[in-house]
Amino acid sequence: MKDLMKLMQQAGQIQAKMQRMQEELAALEIEGKSGAGMVTVTLTGKGDMRSVRIDPSLLKPDEAEIVEDLVLAAFQDARTKVEQAMQERMQDVTGGLPLPPGMKLF
Repeated sequence: MKDLMKLMQQAGQIQAKMQRMQEELAALEIEGKSGAGMVTVTLTGKGDMRSVRIDPSLLKPDEAEIVEDLVLAAFQDARTKVEQAMQERMQDVTGGLPLPPGMKLF
């Protein structure tokens, strides 16, 4: 019975940590860059795009496709960084509680 109580207590602690982590992720802003920093995309920790910055030298009509590719690459860079940040925070939240490989809690 003590093990069940301990497990319930751990579940409550994890739930509280998850709530804090989600609040932190909503406030977190991560930049992704491409084209040697000529295109920058900023995402929140939840993956919402906050801003896109494009170096004015790229804004030439005949280079639109290049700019589109760079924006996509910067977005992917930022998204990868967001996912890494989420994984790091999840390890902090679930530390000590074994979860099956690949299990996502959110």
